[in-house]
Amino acid sequence: MNNILLVEDDLSLIDGLVFSLNKNGFQVEVVRTVKAALVQLSTTQYDLLLLDLTLPDGTGFEICRHVRQASTVPIIFLTASDEEVNVVMALDMGGDDYITKPFKLNELISRINALFRRAKLSATSGKELKSNGIVIKLDENKVMKENRLVELTGSEYRLLCLLMQNPNMILTRTLMLDRLWDESGSFVDDNTLSVYVRRLRNKIEDNPQKPVCLLTVRGIGYKWNHQK
Repeated sequence: MNNILLVEDDLSLIDGLVFSLNKNGFQVEVVRTVKAALVQLSTTQYDLLLLDLTLPDGTGFEICRHVRQASTVPIIFLTASDEEVNVVMALDMGGDDYITKPFKLNELISRINALFRRAKLSATSGKELKSNGIVIKLDENKVMKENRLVELTGSEYRLLCLLMQNPNMILTRTLMLDRLWDESGSFVDDNTLSVYVRRLRNKIEDNPQKPVCLLTVRGIGYKWNHQK
């Protein structure tokens, strides 16, 4: 059973969320503040975090920033604002998805299940991918660049695996969204893929402003430029 931490201060929303999550086979623990969340995270390991953006003593951003220092656990933001700046900030600091309030509980469950399905795609037979001085240790879900560990979120890791598994091939945005998110890509904002690509470049390219590994094919998609 997957263990979920829900960080939410709206009591009227909490009851419905917990009921729906439990009904769908998830174990849920609830806290209502940033402080309580950080205490809980220091003692318990979770399979997924649901973070409200606005909390009594801070924001879900603070929790995400803290978690991403040491973990790639999937994170979904619950936000009352669909403004692009908040969405980009949530993804840019390591969030895997976001959902705007009010939302349908069935849609949230679908997004959670999609995240868990995508996480399983990373499970492999212990092989390695090597290209351009970058090594992905698939059995450990680790990425190394010139013997240095590269810290990636779960979404960034899946994106890098997809690119390196298809070297020198142009991957369309539609194909990438289908492979990285759900079957139709319907849960992905138009900006999401671009945000992940930019974050990944900042971590793996020697000069992110002049990428040589992860190339953009204007109007089509992206390509991993494999060089031995």
